[in-house]
Amino acid sequence: MSLAMGIMITFGSYMKKDVSIVSSTKQIEFFDTGIAFLAGLMVIPVVFANDPASLGKSGPGLMFIALPQIFSGTGEVVKTIPAGTFIGAVFFIMVFFAALTSSISLMETIVSIVMDKTKLGRRMACVAVWLLSIVLGLLSCLGYSAWDSVKIIGLQFLDFFDFVSNSLMMPIVAFLTCIFVGYFIKPKAIIDEVELSGKFGMKRLFVVVIKYIAPIVLAVILVTSILPMIVPGFSI
Repeated sequence: MSLAMGIMITFGSYMKKDVSIVSSTKQIEFFDTGIAFLAGLMVIPVVFANDPASLGKSGPGLMFIALPQIFSGTGEVVKTIPAGTFIGAVFFIMVFFAALTSSISLMETIVSIVMDKTKLGRRMACVAVWLLSIVLGLLSCLGYSAWDSVKIIGLQFLDFFDFVSNSLMMPIVAFLTCIFVGYFIKPKAIIDEVELSGKFGMKRLFVVVIKYIAPIVLAVILVTSILPMIVPGFSI
């Protein structure tokens, strides 16, 4: 959802008219899915071999607690990984660059909105968004250190922000986007824009997905994300 709502939309708005949106989208889908699959092949077997219970963790818990313990060999089940410190350093450097490139594209959307709504110049808008990001980022950093005892609805700051953004905001905004495109501006507006740069061979499938399939799937994702917070012990 973050790929479709942020990165692809932001980059797509700056693409030249002669660049094929369809072929560019296929390349992004292929490489993003492939790299994510390879990362899963690396992470999941290592986590399972060292501590099967860690597979129950996800998001910040898996990234910043389970994996560092595994790389350093200090987890509940200690098993030395050859050159674990080096592999861990390389892994988190790659995570840093992935986060950096993603944040640039996602924050560009916010910067453009700030410029449109406040009439600020690009430089001031970038500074304002950057300062806000620093403040929220500091809360996330301190949530697992100095402020680890401070919790919101039972979650530390980073887990809370992850829950709000990934489990609430993304499904809600994606659902509303599907409704807006499917029933208000109509799919034809998107199809016409895509066909400016080439043939859109899957336009019929796009109409069905954007109007019927995607809203249902997103509603299910939203409900299953919220229920575990409301119903203790609920899992799917």
